[in-house]
Amino acid sequence: MAEGVKARATAAMILDGILGEGRMLEDVSAADLPPADRARALRLAATTLRHLEPADRLLDRHLRKAPPLAVRNVLRLAVVELADGAPAHGVVNAAVQIIRQGKRTAHFAGLVNAVLRALPASGHFDGLPPQRLPRWLRQPLVHAHGREVVTAIEAVQAAEPPLDLTLRPGLPAPEGELLPSGSLRLHGPAQVSALPGYEAGGWWVQDAAAAMPARLLAPQPGERVLDLCAAPGGKTLQLAAAGAEVTAVDISAPRMARVEANLKRTGLSARTVVADALHWQPEAPFDAILLDAPCSATGTIRRHPDLPFVKDGSDLPALVALQAQLLDRALGWLKPGGRLVFATCSLLPEEGEDQLAAALERHPQLSVDRPDLPGVAKDWWTPAGGLRLRPDYWADKGGMDGFFMAILRRN
Repeated sequence: MAEGVKARATAAMILDGILGEGRMLEDVSAADLPPADRARALRLAATTLRHLEPADRLLDRHLRKAPPLAVRNVLRLAVVELADGAPAHGVVNAAVQIIRQGKRTAHFAGLVNAVLRALPASGHFDGLPPQRLPRWLRQPLVHAHGREVVTAIEAVQAAEPPLDLTLRPGLPAPEGELLPSGSLRLHGPAQVSALPGYEAGGWWVQDAAAAMPARLLAPQPGERVLDLCAAPGGKTLQLAAAGAEVTAVDISAPRMARVEANLKRTGLSARTVVADALHWQPEAPFDAILLDAPCSATGTIRRHPDLPFVKDGSDLPALVALQAQLLDRALGWLKPGGRLVFATCSLLPEEGEDQLAAALERHPQLSVDRPDLPGVAKDWWTPAGGLRLRPDYWADKGGMDGFFMAILRRN
């Protein structure tokens, strides 16, 4: 294949897996490509997902009937590249070449060529608006925050997110923008393992919002701390770096292996346990617990644009029930006076504000702390004392993941 064509063909294959088979982006393999081409393919596929429906509306003006999915995905990729300012000649030629190489798509080469060459002169090609959230997610968010906020969230999710790092003081780190919360933000593409301080364990990749729950817990040196549902381990590293005696529990052995690899790279220590938290029992109570509960992950769409096309919200009731079970069980492992941070990377009130209200009703002995945190605005706190983070916060800096968290104290 010509230069750049293989990456584009792989990006089209990735879209086929997500939109045709319902697979998540991380589960669609592009491992046979060199690192640079693989990164380009993943970036192309993700960018296309961030503008999919607007691209389709533009294409539909030039299509008399819907082509097969494989053909449409090649067209979508090309439209997004053209809207991003890529040279039309290379984009069109690559798309035609990809179509010609497929036995079932070769006879669409003329159609692809004609449609793509018509686009720049169509009078409608001045960039693409953001992808709207699916109805099952957009409707409750409009109800909770209003239409303007949801539109702002969608605008942030349309852009490729920056890379955030959590730093260890006194160790090497790359140059970047220091955020008000203390995270370091890097703008533009970067090979993580080649950045200064990687081998020395001076930092780890962690969205600025994802770093907040451990900061809210404020672990102290020597405290017994439990990180429940710990993988991929960013919070475990934060707790260990603070000097706590950390036990990290997760149900997934492969994901826990990533935690152990990160502990080894950073030179930090924690006890790792692969177990189902609904059946596992600790040997002794803890001073503090961090529960980053399984959730819909709707707060991470800026990093996972495939999620709206793979999920439909049908698993939400089961997730809400699981969160409540885990929370009730974890509260029983706290020492008297101990504290627990409950967190979800979700935008939905059912997994945040409503979950907190239900927990306080079930456990009247609990109180909610509201400490001062660097970089946290006063209006990010809810009336009940939870911390609601949204993707449109720090929009001028690249936004953040959506999270809800609250610190509960057992009186």
